[in-house]
Amino acid sequence: MKRSPLASSLAVLALLAAAPFAASAAEGVSYNYVEGGYSATNTDLADADGWGVKGSVAVAPNFHLFGDYTRQDLNDFDADFDQWRVGVGYNHEISPKADLLTRVAYEKFDAGDGLDADGYSVEAGVRGALTQRLEGYALAGWEDGDEYDGDFYGRLGAQVKFNPNWGLSADVKFVEGDTQWFVGPRFTW
Repeated sequence: MKRSPLASSLAVLALLAAAPFAASAAEGVSYNYVEGGYSATNTDLADADGWGVKGSVAVAPNFHLFGDYTRQDLNDFDADFDQWRVGVGYNHEISPKADLLTRVAYEKFDAGDGLDADGYSVEAGVRGALTQRLEGYALAGWEDGDEYDGDFYGRLGAQVKFNPNWGLSADVKFVEGDTQWFVGPRFTW
């Protein structure tokens, strides 16, 4: 029996469309979400705050794409900056409720008037469901760029789940002399 090229193409397209929903992750952990909320940065020189959006989508059983964007105003200056990153992550189940998580990302900082920096980051750690309504993660990372020296950082995060789709997410990143944090609602599918 000969298959038509159209039927083969439709079968491949159906498999690709279903791939994000076949992600293999620890029980109670989803890599399909979008969130928005309040973002702040505290440094030795100045503090800033504003808003941010984050998202992730599973594209294969153990891979996901993610992105973050924040826009913040410096508190004591008439200036603002944009900061974003996009990357790919790999998750591997290490227990029924926990994943080993690794991520690689391109990062961009832009304060306007030629004050910008490009860089990258790599991070690894653990993400898991602590209870049915609480999820958390701990990551260690390294970031480096064209206008700043490389540095290690730590990232902690948690989500309180109100139901299967909605929750409240929080994230804090610690770098020498710099603390960045985010809090806001998350929609998971």
